[in-house]
Amino acid sequence: MDLNKELLSFISRSPTAFHAVDSTAKALADAGFAELYETEPWSLAPGACAFVRRNDSSLIAFRVPEGEPSGLLLAAAHSDSPCFKLKENASLESDGYRRLSVEKYGGMLCAPWLDRPLSLAGRVTLREGGRLVSRLVDLARPVALIPNLAIHMDRSANEGKTYDMLKDMPPLLSLAGGRGPEALIAEALDVKEEDILSKELFLYPCTPGTVWGAENEFLSSPRLDDLQCVFGCLHGFLEAGSSGALRALCIFDNEEVGSGSKQGAGSTFLSDVLRRVFAARGLGEVDLLRCAANGLMVSADNAHAVHPNHPGEADRNERPVPNGGVVIKYNAGARYTTDSVSAALFSELCRAADVPVQRYSNRADKPGGSTLGHISLAHLSLDCIDIGLAQLAMHSCYETAGSKDTEYLVRAMRAFFSAEVRKEPEGICL
Repeated sequence: MDLNKELLSFISRSPTAFHAVDSTAKALADAGFAELYETEPWSLAPGACAFVRRNDSSLIAFRVPEGEPSGLLLAAAHSDSPCFKLKENASLESDGYRRLSVEKYGGMLCAPWLDRPLSLAGRVTLREGGRLVSRLVDLARPVALIPNLAIHMDRSANEGKTYDMLKDMPPLLSLAGGRGPEALIAEALDVKEEDILSKELFLYPCTPGTVWGAENEFLSSPRLDDLQCVFGCLHGFLEAGSSGALRALCIFDNEEVGSGSKQGAGSTFLSDVLRRVFAARGLGEVDLLRCAANGLMVSADNAHAVHPNHPGEADRNERPVPNGGVVIKYNAGARYTTDSVSAALFSELCRAADVPVQRYSNRADKPGGSTLGHISLAHLSLDCIDIGLAQLAMHSCYETAGSKDTEYLVRAMRAFFSAEVRKEPEGICL
């Protein structure tokens, strides 16, 4: 229960990708990690622990071994979740109301967002003391809501519904004449409205996370996909023992929209950081390639649990359930990176850590999407496995998972980051 409370507190402090990375950075700094900056030269002593951010929404933290690295141990999760993003000119005033002009970010379930108190958070770039400064903002109170149309005006509402983003989904902010989002943000930051030059603002549900069920077996919260994996990987990374490998925790933004940004898994962020780490230790490109060949990457993103009301949507044989342990994900089209080698390696680590393992494949007639691992391997080749935790209502604004599974992930990632993979002609040693 203490770990679940800590997870829910982490999620509450992380309403956007910017805030999730900020929360992660604070945890790393508290653990003694130094922050580095891409604009400055790096100097790294043996045993150094550091992290670097890109765009304030992605982060890579790493532990340098005392000697020359024997390999790489990498874990990746993502900081973003499906939501509504405000347009730059967001105010819509008509018919006695002020609404917000929004667009979808990611592949979201629309229905759960209706009739739910919403707040605003994100990043603002403003003029401050002759410089341009970016600051995070979170109104941290209900300021908006997307009202349903009464059933008296839509008698077919319970017979199937499609949502028109332009017509159905603009959130209500105030009555006509009320303050717009710029005024609310300026007040929260204690700045002048005219000093706000640009903004990236997102709506998020104010409903807090909770543990529930007859035996407290369920955990529900916004943004479990993928902050549950961010949290579990972070704890495993910080709690790990010693290893001769270079270990890195990678938190990428924009997974929900294809990872194609400068801070996404499809960018050069990971390879840039690794090259600079190796160069700062007096090592070169060949040393990095050798370590990659002797490494393993864990791509951590939650998996679909069997749905209690729609069990037929799951594969006939691979049917993960909440509290069943870490899920290893497979796909014949290589959209998940798992192969027999990476699955065996990770399964052995889980067995040693007393962590149960489940398997997941998409139903044969339902294609799946790409993952962080699949995209990252275009820039750095090494063995990789896709894992996650079983959850219900993925891409809802309020998702459900098992209350035991976060601890399973922490234990698995602690074992992973404490390992050392040695690939020899006779086989692989852990």
